[in-house]
Amino acid sequence: MSYEKALSLTGLKQEASDSNWLDRVQLLESVVSTQEEAKRLAENGVPEGTTVIAEEQTGARGRMGRKWFSPRGKGIWMSIVLRPKLPLLQTPQLTLLAGVAVCKAIRRVTGVDAGIKWPNDLLAGGRKICGILLESSLREGELHYCIAGIGISANLTEDDYPDHLKEVATSLRIQRGGVPIDRSELVRAVLNELELHFNLYMEQGFKPIKELWESMSVTLGRQIALNSPQGRSESVVVGLDELGGLILKNSAGEISSVCSGEIELL
Repeated sequence: MSYEKALSLTGLKQEASDSNWLDRVQLLESVVSTQEEAKRLAENGVPEGTTVIAEEQTGARGRMGRKWFSPRGKGIWMSIVLRPKLPLLQTPQLTLLAGVAVCKAIRRVTGVDAGIKWPNDLLAGGRKICGILLESSLREGELHYCIAGIGISANLTEDDYPDHLKEVATSLRIQRGGVPIDRSELVRAVLNELELHFNLYMEQGFKPIKELWESMSVTLGRQIALNSPQGRSESVVVGLDELGGLILKNSAGEISSVCSGEIELL
């Protein structure tokens, strides 16, 4: 794998930005996980919007403990500290918020027609291009902080992927026919959109985020298979509920809601 042009704080700030969070970026060369670094900083009291970005992660993980492929210089591997005043049961909404913000940034900067797959993936060309992992910390039974982990496959080529990922993963560069992505520009856009939509959410609640998510979803209206502790079932996705769960209709016309689980687009 060739090493891509490294990110730098100077490069990130070379253009004017409305984001306060861009001034709170910490760039690292190689870490086990940006998520763990951001947690350490959050425990030490850093302000909301503090962002850890690494050129390489050696032990990154996605949902359910899966390993996340994040090679050196090829992607955007970042974690952001959030300190929302929210009931714990509303925190899944933040995953959907992050999906909206990253999807908007990707579309605007790269022109790639990314779409959101519930609950935490972005797809392009039917393959995964970004994963989002939101982890919460409690103190005395209340939400203390959240860490929003975001992994965007930016400049990987087909040859970069191990065989087991070639059919399910893709990158922005691949989706643009081999044209590389300016990672600094995309980081700026992601942080701008995240801060904008986080503030919108804290001011107006979930409704505007829900509407944006539905407009960008590749899940809405689709036949899906849900894998849950109760087993596998097939339904059509008809919407989001007020907490960010999926509203499903089965073949008998019965409506149900699910707040967690793995889905497969059929």
